[in-house]
Amino acid sequence: MSIYDFTAKDAQGADVDLSGYKGKVLLIVNTATGCGFTPQYEGLQDLYEKYQSQGFEILDFPCNQFAFQAPGSDARIVDFCQSRYGVTFKQFSKIKVNGKDAHPIYKYLKSQIGGSMGGRIKWNFTKFLLDRTGAVVKRYAPTVTPAKMDSDIKELI
Repeated sequence: MSIYDFTAKDAQGADVDLSGYKGKVLLIVNTATGCGFTPQYEGLQDLYEKYQSQGFEILDFPCNQFAFQAPGSDARIVDFCQSRYGVTFKQFSKIKVNGKDAHPIYKYLKSQIGGSMGGRIKWNFTKFLLDRTGAVVKRYAPTVTPAKMDSDIKELI
């Protein structure tokens, strides 16, 4: 099993087969629009603009499980991110990342690299970095800013 075996609904409701990301460096992040870490969207967009032409993609999965900090519809979340932070990377439909209803992608990611809470996501803006083969190589805590991930991404590009 690999990340390429999964599909997810994008923010417009279309199924996205992650096998379409084969050969890319991926940063997968659970986000929220009403969180103290929400300004990280700006840094994520900066990384995307810097490395996208070299085969880097960000997959944004809004999650409302942490203090209900991702309220509203998928369309509203996309509008907020685009108008406030100029987000152009791929945004997906809101999901759960913990518990029995956690999205299969997150069950897989957590099984590859645990964090300070073992098999759980601690908070919004937990990030997973995957290499071009789809291997999960690093997990970042919500407090790690996108700028601090730059050298790790550059190494994989």
